[in-house]
Order: sequence, then structure tokens, then C-alpha cells
Amino acid sequence: QVQLVESGGGLVQAGDSLRLSCSASGRTFSNYRVGWFRQAPGKEREFVAGISWTGSTIYYADSVKGRFTISRDNAKNTVVLQMNSHKPEDTAVYYCATDSLPARLGKYTDPSEADSWGQGTQVTVSS
Repeated sequence: QVQLVESGGGLVQAGDSLRLSCSASGRTFSNYRVGWFRQAPGKEREFVAGISWTGSTIYYADSVKGRFTISRDNAKNTVVLQMNSHKPEDTAVYYCATDSLPARLGKYTDPSEADSWGQGTQVTVSS
């Protein structure tokens, strides 16, 4: 069973940047696709960004496309979400998630597709 830990959240102003990290322990990350999701107060959890286990396929929600970048460093068992040009509507708890089975194909579109979750990290963007 993998354990995921997110870090890097905080309070920023609109237009600022943050870098979130997701570190895995318990097993290697390298053969698993990974996604970032977020949940704002009073709203359902939503997909933000995803990366295939090979790193060759990267995809984003339309709301963050062009502002957020997902990447992975399998040697460090880490996936990073670089977030630039923050908007107040980016305020949410951000979670990283992955699968329980390796080498799954396809793109995350819904939180129900992920099996293992971190505890989340709060991102607050002030206007």
C-alpha cells in the first residue's frame, strides 16, 4: 500500500506561484499514473492535472491549462505541481492520488478513478 504526502501549500496573492510536491512511500511511484485533484469549500472534488506512469502523457483541466504544470521525478518518487498565475478560484485543498494497480492506461477524469490518496494540502489565494 502506497502512502502519499502532499506539501507546499500556503497562502498567496492572486498572480503568485506555488509548487506542490507529492511524495510516495511504501512502494515505487514509477509504474503508476498520478493525478492532482482539488476540493474547494462546498464543492465536489475535481480533477486538476494528470501524468501517465511513463510521463509521456500529461493533461490538465481547462481551468488550469497554461498556468499549472505537472511533472514527475521517479528517482525521487515525487510528482510536482507547479502552479503559476494563481486566481482566487484556485483556493482549495489539493490532493495527489494514484492507482492501486501499476501501468494503468487512460486519463483521470474523475476522483473515483483513483485508489490511493494523500491527506491534502491547503492552497488559499487572496484577491
